[in-house]
Amino acid sequence: MTTLTTSSSPGIGDALDARRPRRRGPRPSGSWLAALPLLAFVALAFGLPAVAMVDGALTVNGSYGLGNLDQSVHGAYRTALLGSLKLAATTAGIGSVLGLLLAQAVVTSRGRALREAVLTASGVLANFGGVPLAFAFVATLGNAGVLTTRLGLDRHGWSLYSFWGLTLTYLYFLVPLMVLTVAPALDGLRPQWREAALNSGAGAWQYWRHVGIPVLLPTLLGGFVLLFGSAFAAYATAAAMVGSSIPLVTLQIADALSGNVLIGQENVALALSLDMVLVAALVMAVHLPLQRRSARWLA
Repeated sequence: MTTLTTSSSPGIGDALDARRPRRRGPRPSGSWLAALPLLAFVALAFGLPAVAMVDGALTVNGSYGLGNLDQSVHGAYRTALLGSLKLAATTAGIGSVLGLLLAQAVVTSRGRALREAVLTASGVLANFGGVPLAFAFVATLGNAGVLTTRLGLDRHGWSLYSFWGLTLTYLYFLVPLMVLTVAPALDGLRPQWREAALNSGAGAWQYWRHVGIPVLLPTLLGGFVLLFGSAFAAYATAAAMVGSSIPLVTLQIADALSGNVLIGQENVALALSLDMVLVAALVMAVHLPLQRRSARWLA
């Protein structure tokens, strides 16, 4: 009598192996223990302040309530929040367009030295902000600035300490940030796509309309969201240059914490900070899916 085994019958063995559940991915190991110091640092540096912020924002006269959050979206605080949203949206929109045009000019340039110089300068300028940036613009375009006096800009109604003056200042670091964001995506546009479009009789405008822009759209939207978040959270430049003349939520938080306007509004400042965290969370919720989609197209 012959006994059938999986070793003597490869077909049956393959069928039985196919029925067995297979493990997906590598088995867990102890390598994740190496991340414990980083997780502990994140918990201390971000977790505890976040818990303290939420606790303070919900504390009203020694008990928990929504009074601070309600106050943070009314009156002068509401005006400051809308002012920050307006400034962030305006600077992000202008910065996205200018950054895209500059990045396209650099990517299509034949000069490698020019490309490297622009990208290096963009990396430096994207991180140049705060008080030094405010001082540079005040010395250049302020009421007694070099260009203001030489070109007579004050006689034409120019004022650096206005909404558009602050917008121009923010563009100084937002445009380079957009260049760094969109340049890799422009590099990812394959030459075969353009050649295929030209061989099919399409012009340059048709190529960008039906191929280039749809492929770059996730990156462009992601760059806009990134610029929006950067402008929305900026504080030091506006504080050093315009003070409280322009209503911004970051300046309102500083005034509430320091008691410059009203005393005892520290918890309202924490509620404003919580509002900013919610806006930043929405920004990241939009940015991350767009980033993944762009990476999938340009991989």
